[in-house]
Amino acid sequence: MEFGITVQGHVPGAAAHDPVREHAAFFDEIALVRCADRCGWKYAWTAEHHTLTEYSHLAASDVWMGYLAAVTDRIHLGAGIFNLSPRVNHPVRNAERAALLDHLTEGRFEFGTGRGAGSHELRTFMVEDPETTRAEWDEVIREIPRMWAQRDYTFAGDHFTVDRPRNVLPKPYLSGHPPIWLACGNPGTFAKAGRLGLGALGFTSAPVADMAPLIDAYKEGIAACEQPVGQFVNDNVLLAGAVVCMESREHAREILLRPGRNYIGTLVNLYHDTFPKPPGSPIWPEPAPDMPAEFVDVAIDTGWLVCGNPEEVCEQLQAHAGTGLDQLVCAMPGGAMTQDENIECLELMGRCVIPEFDHDPEHSTTRYRRRAATAHDREEHR
Repeated sequence: MEFGITVQGHVPGAAAHDPVREHAAFFDEIALVRCADRCGWKYAWTAEHHTLTEYSHLAASDVWMGYLAAVTDRIHLGAGIFNLSPRVNHPVRNAERAALLDHLTEGRFEFGTGRGAGSHELRTFMVEDPETTRAEWDEVIREIPRMWAQRDYTFAGDHFTVDRPRNVLPKPYLSGHPPIWLACGNPGTFAKAGRLGLGALGFTSAPVADMAPLIDAYKEGIAACEQPVGQFVNDNVLLAGAVVCMESREHAREILLRPGRNYIGTLVNLYHDTFPKPPGSPIWPEPAPDMPAEFVDVAIDTGWLVCGNPEEVCEQLQAHAGTGLDQLVCAMPGGAMTQDENIECLELMGRCVIPEFDHDPEHSTTRYRRRAATAHDREEHR
């Protein structure tokens, strides 16, 4: 099981309206990615959202990852996600951005794709019905690998057209192309990602036992994949979760009980209106209830979150590894942890936890990329 973090330009409260504090928040998250890079984490996933005040101010993740490429050495930088709707990003622009990031990272870029987070964000780009983006994604996802491979690319589709031969540049840096992923939220999408040979970005929050059917659906789909979208199969299912790892068990549990720890959840409920949420879930500005002390053990035992000292965290993560999960991504920052506590968590995980679960120094996506087929050999398309 590999490990990653996710950052998104979270700027809660009054800081969201103060450019100086917004600036500081960006560089705090850069420091977290640099720390993860030093401490053996393999992936850093960067959200891209638009007009989602407080929740995410990271509206240009390609610019962000270009900067991160210069200040990190080993960690892979993932788009979580690039929106493939031609109304949001023209497909040629997505192909160009991804290939250039492949160069700047020297093969460390992960191409996460999806359809958008919710109606608030999509309507910024005059997309009134989120369901209409499904057919757009289905069309675009197969065309981007063709743009990377061909020198004279043309296409006439239902949602975009390149009517005259164009050489979409740059081409990817290494053989094949960046690993491709699909954002998933339900069993059907997990299975679809598998059938297409794509990695599954499971940015969902639920007890680990509830995630097992989603992982199973993905693995069944990947086993049935005969014609992957790209030049290789990216057999990877990723799930994001809350992890609090501190030297002291008491310190870790105290963090769970802090006022405002669930504040970010009210923003998720506000903006991600296409996500299922439990009845009665608070929507910003309604305050989020604090976790009752008596619920801490229940939340840990049922796999809602991972919390404790390194030994306890290792024990709890056995349940995640047992589901067949390929990558666990820890959401950073947020959750009422200070910057120093976030750094402590990253360092402890890197020193005491990750080595217990990840024994391969090579990234799985690097290994898969070496298997890239030659079906789209560029010389064929001169």
